[in-house]
Amino acid sequence: MDFLNRILSVPLEQLPFYLVVLVVAFTVHEFSHAYFANKFGDPTAKLLGRVTLNPAVHFDLLGIILLLIAGFGWARPVPVNRDNFKSPRLMGVVVSAAGPLSNFFLAIIGTFIYAVLISTGALASIPNAKVIEAIIIFFQLFGMMNFFLFLFNLIPLPPLDGYRILEDLVPRQVRAKLQQFEQWSVFIFLLILFIPTLRQYTISPIYTLAYNLYFHFMQVFMHILS
Repeated sequence: MDFLNRILSVPLEQLPFYLVVLVVAFTVHEFSHAYFANKFGDPTAKLLGRVTLNPAVHFDLLGIILLLIAGFGWARPVPVNRDNFKSPRLMGVVVSAAGPLSNFFLAIIGTFIYAVLISTGALASIPNAKVIEAIIIFFQLFGMMNFFLFLFNLIPLPPLDGYRILEDLVPRQVRAKLQQFEQWSVFIFLLILFIPTLRQYTISPIYTLAYNLYFHFMQVFMHILS
């Protein structure tokens, strides 16, 4: 147990809650990519069985392990063939943005439900203190982690969605130059993973911003419901 506590970036007692949150967040994220790609005329993801809310087809074991250990990770990328789109660049942006935006909307929905439970007294009326604690932990993690995934995936580094959006927005000659640096993306992530100073200026600020978003929306919802 002590060994797990040392290597995990999350408290061991909260690990089950993190896993449930990640199952939902990653599944909806990848499903959103696959759904819109298929909607816009690219059947690649559908033919591979990715237009589904079945978590098993979206999970990447290494990505989950790294998220629990290092604080960031990924699911299995949804393959997209932009050549099948009528407007490849415009629809490519929408497909890429669909994943992060799905996490944003999940965070909003989860935060709103949590605010309703508090403002209506439904949470306080539960007789079992352990159940109340579990609900609090779950909804706080649900909001925080989905806001984090929303922000993290907008970073313009491959293979993140922010990079794919940038690729579709910049001129073609710039895109060609960007693609020359894609091979170095793995090394960048490894540097962020193993050098604490880099994490302090990259991953940590994103967690802080995610918390601020969560806190802001929680305040807004509580004000509306009061």
